[in-house]
This record gives sequence, structure tokens and C-alpha cells, in this order.
Amino acid sequence: MKRSEQKEKRKWEIINASLDLFVRKGFASTKIQDIAETVGMSVGLLFNYFESKEKLYEELIKIGIFGTKSFLTEIKGEPIDFFRTATDGLFQNLKKEPFVAKLFVFMKQNQYNEAAPEAVKSLMNDSFGAADNKIMVLLVEKIKKGQKNGTIKKGDPHALAVAYWKAVSGIAEHIALTPNSPIPKSDWIVDIIRN
Repeated sequence: MKRSEQKEKRKWEIINASLDLFVRKGFASTKIQDIAETVGMSVGLLFNYFESKEKLYEELIKIGIFGTKSFLTEIKGEPIDFFRTATDGLFQNLKKEPFVAKLFVFMKQNQYNEAAPEAVKSLMNDSFGAADNKIMVLLVEKIKKGQKNGTIKKGDPHALAVAYWKAVSGIAEHIALTPNSPIPKSDWIVDIIRN
């Protein structure tokens, strides 16, 4: 393995460990020493990857903000196919990658976290609000198109988008906290909006 690949792998080990600790203990209770011990390195070496606990926390917030949005915006096709593909993809990731489920919990916690660093609060208010709004705008747009072609049920498009998205995120949070739980079938969630 090349040195750059090894460094990237180590960086993701740090990110994974810190996500787990931040979800379980919170930002204020997680010490940089806890993260270093979890990944088996010194605090000094960890600082070669992230200059502070705050910067590591910010990195996780950025992953949470932009990851889901970019995943959803890459999906093409008819509206009902979009929702089926999105749900299938997210649920497959929940099964394969505990990181994804924990990220949903992490982002939810940070909507109300008064102990978060100011830079994180700013990111959450500016970027997360904007990204979350863009996700809702995208979902509402797809629902309206699906209502026009008869594949998505009638009703307030925004309310349908909220019902769909909160079902998906609620399942992700549940899986993060109880990883051995079964994941519902994607069609059950898509049926929330299907005509």
C-alpha cells in the first residue's frame, strides 16, 4: 500500500472512531485522548491528521451535510424510480456501513447541540439548513412530477416529502442504535408516497 493510501486509510479510521465516540458520549465528553486510544495512536500523531478535536468534529459535520445531498442529486430517472433507488441505496448502505446510520444520529444530535464549537454551529445553521432545505426542495420537486404523471399520491408535496424523509432518517437512527434490527423493505417506505 502506498504511503498516501495508508495515510488516507488511517484518517478514515480516526473519522470512524470519532463518529462512534461523539454519538455515544457527545462532543463535550469525548476527549482527544479517547479518540487516539480507540485507533491505537498517540495524541501527537492524531494531530498530524486533524489539528484539533473541533476540526475533526467539523469534518464529520461536512461529511453529514454534503454526503446525503450529493448521493440524492446523482440519482436520475422517473420520480417513483428515484424514490425506489434512493431508498434501496440508503438501506443497502445502512446494512453494509454502520458509519452511515451513525451519521444520521450524529447530524440529528447536532441540530440541538449547544456544546458544539462555534464553527460547527455556524456550519449547521448555514450549510446544514441549506443542504437540508435543498434535499426537501429536491424531494418536493420529484413528488410534484410524480403527482403529474400519476405515480405519486395526491396531497401536499412538502408534507409527503417530510413523511418520506423522516421515515428514512428514523430507520437509519434506529439501525445506528440497534444494529441487529431488521431493515424494512424499501417498498414499504416508498409506499408512503406511491399512488
